[in-house]
Amino acid sequence: MLFVLLALVFAAVELLPGDAAGAAAERGESAAGLAARRHLLGLDRPVWERFADWLTALPTGDLGTSARGQKVTELLADPLPNTLVLAVSAFVITVVLSLLLGCWGASRPGRPGDRLLSHTSTAAFAVPEFVVSAVLLLVLSLWTGWLPAVTVTGGDGKPATWTMLIMPVLALVIPQTGWNTRVVRGALADQASAPHVEAAHFDGLPPRRILLRHQLPGAVPAIATGLATSTGLLFGGAVVVETLFNYPGIGSVLAGAVAARDTPLIAGVVMCAGAVISLVLLAADLIRYATLGDRA
Repeated sequence: MLFVLLALVFAAVELLPGDAAGAAAERGESAAGLAARRHLLGLDRPVWERFADWLTALPTGDLGTSARGQKVTELLADPLPNTLVLAVSAFVITVVLSLLLGCWGASRPGRPGDRLLSHTSTAAFAVPEFVVSAVLLLVLSLWTGWLPAVTVTGGDGKPATWTMLIMPVLALVIPQTGWNTRVVRGALADQASAPHVEAAHFDGLPPRRILLRHQLPGAVPAIATGLATSTGLLFGGAVVVETLFNYPGIGSVLAGAVAARDTPLIAGVVMCAGAVISLVLLAADLIRYATLGDRA
């Protein structure tokens, strides 16, 4: 998956108009100067050859050199941990809220609270992250002044205070909580008709025990898959959210790299994000395998 993804990145940048040499050129630079710059950056070589060289160095931890002559690993050393803090915080909160809300709705099927939860979660997932971010900025910053509108970084390249994380995290959590609440609620509803769950009802067990001991374990594979899928959406949303809140993550790095047609830097960002997403998907598959294997 990562190989195909990275190959598509190199191909996509190659298809964009212009290149790194043209993006970095000064006004009025001669054609000879542009040609010399392209040769220096290796842009006069076939794209598959540049991709092969970049891929060969990857196992050693070398993500290549950006068009401006800096190591990609150095450029990502500060922004990547910041994005991981943002994404992991949003993921953990999403998991907790989705399980709590999904179990709450499943404990009262068909009641007004369950129907309200269903409509609210659908609406939350349908709203894009940039719209959620705009509303949060309007309410929590411009109207009330409770939170800073933008992120200010300290000398270490990290947000100056933890409060600057609140709105970016909420902007990611709200849509994904809506989606995963529906996943949890649907998975628990599917388990409600399972024979062992019906037998537990006939035995007179308390509803809460039936939900937590009999329905939830069987719903784990579907829940794990839904949460793993959210990882990619969280990283994709983080690019937009970081830009809106001036958060010092890979979002601004990626936006600048695309504008500069900096293929090694774009590929480095995609590689790091893709590796994290692939690991989470692998963990979800292992959870599904272990759960379904135990059931078999």
